[in-house]
Amino acid sequence: MAEPVSEERIQHEFAPQAEVEVAARAMESFARSHGSQGHRVVLITSGGTKVPLESRTVRFLDNFSSGRRGAASAEYFLKAEYAVIFLHRHRSMYPYSRRYTAVNWLDALHLLPAPAEHSRPGHAPAELSTAGSTHAQPAFRVEADPSHLQGIVQVLQDYHSMKDSGMLLPVEFNTLSDYLHLLLAAAKALSPLGSNAMFYLAAAVSDFYIPASEMPEHKIQSSSGPLQITMKMVPKMLSPLVKDWAPKAFVVSFKLETDTSILLERAHKALATYRHQAVVANVLDTLRSSVVIVTNTAETKLTVSKEEDSLGVEIEEKIISDLTSRHTNFIEGQFNELNSTTQAI
Repeated sequence: MAEPVSEERIQHEFAPQAEVEVAARAMESFARSHGSQGHRVVLITSGGTKVPLESRTVRFLDNFSSGRRGAASAEYFLKAEYAVIFLHRHRSMYPYSRRYTAVNWLDALHLLPAPAEHSRPGHAPAELSTAGSTHAQPAFRVEADPSHLQGIVQVLQDYHSMKDSGMLLPVEFNTLSDYLHLLLAAAKALSPLGSNAMFYLAAAVSDFYIPASEMPEHKIQSSSGPLQITMKMVPKMLSPLVKDWAPKAFVVSFKLETDTSILLERAHKALATYRHQAVVANVLDTLRSSVVIVTNTAETKLTVSKEEDSLGVEIEEKIISDLTSRHTNFIEGQFNELNSTTQAI
């Protein structure tokens, strides 16, 4: 069982590599600005966490998470007019560009001669030196082939609209320590927003780690023979997040299992343990087509049919539609509760 976690323990036991203070200020400013405009703000955590085995890291433990769910969810939250802090693993999938991760961009791009009017005044054409001789080369322009980039026009329009709106703040993490520090900083930034803040904790966080004080400094040598590692349990951040760091926020966690028979039991156990608002429960084999939103009062199954899948419908669209509706009810409930308390006084 993981030990209780405190801010002091995080500060002393986990040494981050990311520039946490810079990111913390950016998140605080972003949350304050959008909160003052009446926007709801969601923190999305996305991707897996790297656990180093050496101080000068060569080897590390990782997991399979690509960050696809978090990146897709960010797009649908933005469509729902949420301001989004996207806390994501370095080089994991990113909103909008995540649709083209399987594409070789070099196949989708073509070099074409640039029109003469595009040449800059006073600049000679580019030159290329080959086999000891210099040959003048014409200027080129790069053009994308839409047949290799399905839906690219709409995606680009959505992406640039999002950038112009200032509604997305990307923050990167790499190691487990980075993630823990940045999650704490994000909780502090969002706490003043009260029930208008949502935490959508989709990152695949490691359950085990090696404390910095017990880690070898240099690369572990294979010549030393078989490797035996003793790892500690990663402290659970959900409990202090819900209880202390952002007690009025709407908090959503995720539960992934490979055994269907224990999925809902584990989801309800998480709700009872951490006392947050919802768990998105899913099984590995049907990760992209079926989830169950579990709350203290209901189990709501969401699915994407084969027909919907062929039309490009994603399960994340249904998840965000369901959760934003629940968030509205949560905010109204908090407001009504506050009014009742005020009247009683």
